[in-house]
Amino acid sequence: MTIDKNGQGGGEREQLRPARMQIETTVLMSWHGESHPTELVDISATGALLRRPLGWSGETGQSWVLDMIFGHNLHIHLEAIVARISDHHIGFSYSRIPEDKQVPLWNLLGGYADILEYWKDS
Repeated sequence: MTIDKNGQGGGEREQLRPARMQIETTVLMSWHGESHPTELVDISATGALLRRPLGWSGETGQSWVLDMIFGHNLHIHLEAIVARISDHHIGFSYSRIPEDKQVPLWNLLGGYADILEYWKDS
């Protein structure tokens, strides 16, 4: 869904997306024998934003495995597709969340799992 800031078509566009919970934790991202430790910037019900590791040379559309550690007792392991790349961040869209990790992910997100927020596509 896209609308402008006045609620009408045209002009500066805003879109709705699942709300993102800002949380920092360690993430190990892996692809075809290559792995990079990095940090989570934020997470939502549909994806995650990671800090781009130095020397990372991935591409949009690649499928990576993300291992995220939250505290002492929560480890979420899932597959995600590279959706966006910037100089400092990589945006991932989940492609496969193992069944035993779905409930822990939704519990981590709490109310964020059901909220949509506006964002500007710039």
